[in-house]
Amino acid sequence: MSRSRPAHPDPRSTLHSGLPDRYLTPDDIAEMFEVPLETVYQWRRKRTGPPGFRIGKHLRYDPTDVHAYVTERKTADQAAA
Repeated sequence: MSRSRPAHPDPRSTLHSGLPDRYLTPDDIAEMFEVPLETVYQWRRKRTGPPGFRIGKHLRYDPTDVHAYVTERKTADQAAA
């Protein structure tokens, strides 16, 4: 009896337990940070969020870059406190 894995695990859980084995989509980023999808696109335009890249017309995020962004934000917030 084999267990089937969900096609896309909850990206919030993968950030805490390790890096996912796929590039993240804007929807993943919105879900992970619990923000509207439009916020993710605004971050991209303003260059304030995690760095993304294009593959053709598709926007993707490297999980390593997202993890580094979170670490950077946490460090900046702790230094400002």
